[in-house]
Amino acid sequence: MSGLRGRSVRGSFVHAPVRGELEVLRDAVITIGSDGTITSVGRAADGVPEGTIELPAGQLMLPGFVDLHIHAPQYPQLGMALDVPLEVWLGKYTFPLEAQYADLAFAQERYETLVADLLASGTTTALYFATVHREATELLAQICLEQGQRALVGKVVMDDPASCPDYYRDASAELAVAETRAVIDHIRALPDNDRVLPVITPRFIPSCTDAALAGLGKLAAECDCHVQTHCSESDWAHGYALDRYGKTDTAALDGFGLLGRKTVLAHSVFLTDDDMATVRAAGAGVAHCALSNMYFGNAVFPLRRALEKGLHVGLGTDISGGPSGSMLEACRATAQASRLLEDGVDARDSRETRGVPNSRIDMLTAFHLATAGGGEALDLPVGMFRPGYHFDALLIDPAAEAGTVRLFGAEPAERLEQILYTASRPNIAATFVGGDLVSGADLGVSGAAPQAGHSSH
Repeated sequence: MSGLRGRSVRGSFVHAPVRGELEVLRDAVITIGSDGTITSVGRAADGVPEGTIELPAGQLMLPGFVDLHIHAPQYPQLGMALDVPLEVWLGKYTFPLEAQYADLAFAQERYETLVADLLASGTTTALYFATVHREATELLAQICLEQGQRALVGKVVMDDPASCPDYYRDASAELAVAETRAVIDHIRALPDNDRVLPVITPRFIPSCTDAALAGLGKLAAECDCHVQTHCSESDWAHGYALDRYGKTDTAALDGFGLLGRKTVLAHSVFLTDDDMATVRAAGAGVAHCALSNMYFGNAVFPLRRALEKGLHVGLGTDISGGPSGSMLEACRATAQASRLLEDGVDARDSRETRGVPNSRIDMLTAFHLATAGGGEALDLPVGMFRPGYHFDALLIDPAAEAGTVRLFGAEPAERLEQILYTASRPNIAATFVGGDLVSGADLGVSGAAPQAGHSSH
């Protein structure tokens, strides 16, 4: 795999290590170690190492995007059936599709396409729900490794016969936990694996028995794994936990030992103030999926309130509950949804009562959440240009012939907000993960980006 390991790069770099603060590194030199981590960040005026690669004129680098919520098997139905309630969408469309991943040939074609498309779109770190199938989950992890994506991959657990269809569920809680353990062991044993991690994945409380949730909680403590699940996504899902336990999703998950520093809770639209305090105390993170929440969330997640309460929050596309796999679209939807929450949506209501004051966030905050915020939620050193962080980066070409950015000669680093609002996939000239080129142009370094389905190791 070609790329920038053991090399230095000179040019303009823009990142947002802290919410509300954009840092522009003009004419900077970043040196990447042989392990793909950044060893130094300095000014070109202080010296340029021999053999330094220079970014093309007019282009700049951004940190790679961190997508905290993706249903990998749902990619084939992206943009379909978004007009029905969540519980109908799952039973009529989603579960039948996911069940087909028992066929590894079916799974391979779709997973290879998904990972290649996401890398080309700038997603360098992905948190994946797979399916209930152990072998197909292991295949997804292998494909991520072969294509060079940093990923966390989890076998979905759904064992409750009262809620899950006969054709698509774990046969028992014991088997679900055992196969989760097997996937963890398999991923950790993959040769040359420096970027794919296992993640414990109860789908959500409505799909799991207490025995499965308790078993996964014990496994999480034992193996020190990441955990991901859905939390209070919709009125239906939120109400289900209240009816079943007399407490919220957050409180129930905490009671099963599934809430910790490496936990990511998808959606979390209906978190109460007590829930937020519990999430913060645990150090857990929230995957805010603004676009899919418009279709299935029934409300707008109070993002600014969560941030002000100190929660770790990143962004997710929620393929395919969200009809786009682009983190640029996730950033845009995040800013837009926050404005809707602040301004309100019913014009018949008075200006004073139709919105929630002080709810908006801007695009630069969304950019922080899509990069450094996502890395912080995962407790991984990604999302910014700092020594010790992985060199996961996007080369942005605002003047790409097929692109959609129009700066009319302006300095790109000064127009980041405009780029984030108007860029599209052609404007991402290259994607690097751990210093390795995984998609696009190679900046003059010998070799080419790996093709989907072909190992780079």
